[in-house]
Amino acid sequence: MAVKISVFQSLVFLFYRFILRRNTKSKYQKCPSTLLQSDLSRDTLIFNLERSLLKSDSLFPYFMLVAFEAGGVIRSFILFILYPLITLMLSHEMGVKVMVMVSFFGIKKDGFRAGGAVLPKHFLEDVGLEMFKVLRKGGKRIVVSYDLPQVMIEGFLRDYLEVEVVVGREMKVVGDYYLGIMEDKTKHDLVFDDLVRKEKLNTGRVIGITSYNTSLHRYLFSQFCQEIYFVKRSDKRTWQTLPKSQYPKPLFFHDGRLAIRPTPMNTLALFMWGPFAVLAAAARLFVSLCIPYTLSIPILCFSGCRLTFEIDEVSSQKLNSSERKGCLFACNHRTLLDPLYVGFSLKKKNIKTVTYSLSRVSEILAPIKTVRLTRDRVSDGQAMKKLLTEGDLVVCPEGTTCREPYLLRFSPLFAEISDVIVPVAVTSPATFFYGTTASGLKAFDPLFFLMDPYPTYTVQFLDPVSGVTCQDPDGKLKFEVANHVQSAIGKALDFECTNLTRKDKYLILAGNNGVVKKN
Repeated sequence: MAVKISVFQSLVFLFYRFILRRNTKSKYQKCPSTLLQSDLSRDTLIFNLERSLLKSDSLFPYFMLVAFEAGGVIRSFILFILYPLITLMLSHEMGVKVMVMVSFFGIKKDGFRAGGAVLPKHFLEDVGLEMFKVLRKGGKRIVVSYDLPQVMIEGFLRDYLEVEVVVGREMKVVGDYYLGIMEDKTKHDLVFDDLVRKEKLNTGRVIGITSYNTSLHRYLFSQFCQEIYFVKRSDKRTWQTLPKSQYPKPLFFHDGRLAIRPTPMNTLALFMWGPFAVLAAAARLFVSLCIPYTLSIPILCFSGCRLTFEIDEVSSQKLNSSERKGCLFACNHRTLLDPLYVGFSLKKKNIKTVTYSLSRVSEILAPIKTVRLTRDRVSDGQAMKKLLTEGDLVVCPEGTTCREPYLLRFSPLFAEISDVIVPVAVTSPATFFYGTTASGLKAFDPLFFLMDPYPTYTVQFLDPVSGVTCQDPDGKLKFEVANHVQSAIGKALDFECTNLTRKDKYLILAGNNGVVKKN
């Protein structure tokens, strides 16, 4: 059946090209890059997403992300096992249908957030700079996909590439659950047909950009577009990756556990490491909880954990002085283990920390004392002052983790509870897994961090800052201190300071205010 369709598509295209070429010869152009020298501000540009905007021709990584993040490990393993069969024995169309079925079948529609929270990061890292520049010159931008469901691409294209119209294939739903079947291409083509006819009435030109490798898609483009530009695979190999500095909208937040792009080879490495990762995480957790610092630090180092910390001699003397009662450390938030690694750096296990929405499991497993705050400024301030009289206290004024090189707005509460504040700059790059989540189970965050081959932390103690414990009539000093601490940490890490809050993050990624139940 696949061969018959392929032959039919070729015959249709040959008929159109050689019998009707006198009327359409002027449409075909070889190099889309020539559009960069043209004024396209009044024209409508129509891109075939997977064939002309993305550098990679493989759709497997995107379906693997859906399978892993929305469906779990078993579903993603099934997709990985089937992939050789899909590539060697099935046609492109049938292979896409199988990947859609495995990735989406039984997934709840209302709970599917991978399209807006997980996939944009990986799509952006696959966009070709050359075609992005052409896209930005268009008066109106339309992106069409023949293989990817609308729910996978719409959030990325509208929110991050600022595309006005997205035409993907709809998914069939029964009882609010995906069936794993896309709508027929005929319906998709009718939508595309109506859209382009409307654009012809509204704009001067409709310009299509697609690929040499899709004969039927070329035929459909040539029906509706005044000009068509073709992208060759050899062109894609020379494309540069779109740099983060040129993203139309900064990627402040993204979710999902996978830190790697799950290509077939990366996925193979991931599943080969999986059994060892579980054992490594269990062993590292046991050592952290049950063995004294003097022994646990070298054991954890031998197991692959890495800790680098920087502290000058003057600060070290102040922090280790026997005269002081307690020191307040204000650090940026990368994972739930930030306070623990601050304690490792100081070689102190009696350090304490405060949290707003830590899962009950994480509280039980934490090797240091954690105190849950109530979000009432007066009672929370009193609780933190009491903890300071008992010893050192670590706070994360951002209130939530941020993976990218940005700092969220610092809450000023910490600036009112101590005369001296030590800013701490921490970084924790991920290898296979992210140790944070917005929509998943937070109880597994530390385990995913410890499942990486080399869990790495860098801790930098900065110059102490004076707090605001005296009378502040205008209430402005505490904000100035909070902003100063944020700026100092941002400068040390070369991170950009923002006014975004934890609420902004959770509304974008999870659709809630970020408060978790005590589970």
